[in-house]
Amino acid sequence: MTHSSRRFVLRALLTGCALLIPTLSQAAAWTLDTLMQTLASHPANRASFVETKTLAMLDAPIESSGELRFVAPDFLEMRTLKPKQQTLILQANQVTFEMDGRSHQFDLRDHPDVAVLINSIRATLNGDRKTLQRDYTATLKGNAAKWELTLTPVDAKARARVRQIEIGGRQGRVQTIAVQQADGDSSLMTIHELPLQ
Repeated sequence: MTHSSRRFVLRALLTGCALLIPTLSQAAAWTLDTLMQTLASHPANRASFVETKTLAMLDAPIESSGELRFVAPDFLEMRTLKPKQQTLILQANQVTFEMDGRSHQFDLRDHPDVAVLINSIRATLNGDRKTLQRDYTATLKGNAAKWELTLTPVDAKARARVRQIEIGGRQGRVQTIAVQQADGDSSLMTIHELPLQ
């Protein structure tokens, strides 16, 4: 896999995983434990997304949209519909990327620098605080009506790729996901939950 392909797949996986965080219920005491318990109680989720990527090498942002599906503990599908159709599927440690009728696969265990990031995001989706805090510093601000979860990688190699991920919500719903990469690239995504099929 080329360096640019790895960067693209990493960015897609990180953003896709973060976007699938399910609806959060309001609680009197809104703590990281409360958030993790709420996430753990939603084993599946489906959402539409709109993503705006700002890349250092481009003069204008790129917008894309599509759908995501997550099923605990380790299935993620990210289908981009516009501007170009492509599908990214994560099943356990296997990653499959499909575009233009071609399919590429790789095993996360062969890419430990990527795996530690993906597994940490997957831990968030599963409400697994222990695994999350092993790999990230997690900071939760606000309350159930308006909150922000900031994830900062602990590992130096991980920080060389992703500076931080900010997940924002209001009234118990995830509304925005911002990913700041170490190379200056960033993405901002807005999500809307869809009924499970």
